[in-house]
Amino acid sequence: MKLFGPMYERTLRWARHRNATWLLAFLSFIEAIFFPIPPEVMLAPMCLSQPRRAFWFATVSLASAMVGAVIGYYLGHYAWQAVQPLLGKLGMLESIEHGIEVVRAKSVESPWAVFWFLVLAGFSPIPMKVFTWASGIVGVPMLPFMLSMLVGRGKRLYLVAAAIRIGGERAERALHKYIEPIGWSVLVLMAGAAGWFLLRGHAA
Repeated sequence: MKLFGPMYERTLRWARHRNATWLLAFLSFIEAIFFPIPPEVMLAPMCLSQPRRAFWFATVSLASAMVGAVIGYYLGHYAWQAVQPLLGKLGMLESIEHGIEVVRAKSVESPWAVFWFLVLAGFSPIPMKVFTWASGIVGVPMLPFMLSMLVGRGKRLYLVAAAIRIGGERAERALHKYIEPIGWSVLVLMAGAAGWFLLRGHAA
């Protein structure tokens, strides 16, 4: 069953829209709070369509994601009890609860242990929103939280921009050719990560 190919074709059309930069900013913003689709799926075709602006697009996405991260943090900190039913309906509650346990364990060590954990978590396929909410709920100090989000999300976005800037159409053709196995591999990794969080939660 082809699932990711049609989605990719749709994002290619969005990337050519005259308001594509605003759409990228909006997607990056809401993804840090609740939206399930990462901004890289729109960033890559935008960088391909205008390679010279690739790093500008990455910067727009990062700035918007940082604003979303702050809102996700404060929602977690002040509105956790109120939004639990909604998160349950969105299918996000379990992953955030396990994220809370891991972040809480790291925060017991030190604020900077949390920082390094969140930076490394940026390499994983686990959505950013899990860690923004969990950090707010646990009460991670704002400075290490913001720095970890800046580094963790920034490296992903700028790596995508650099890959497209250097690889050009060859990179896009490779992405288009292998989008299905890549997409399903990410889903498998996400399932594995959720299982890891579950085991850590039971072991705690």
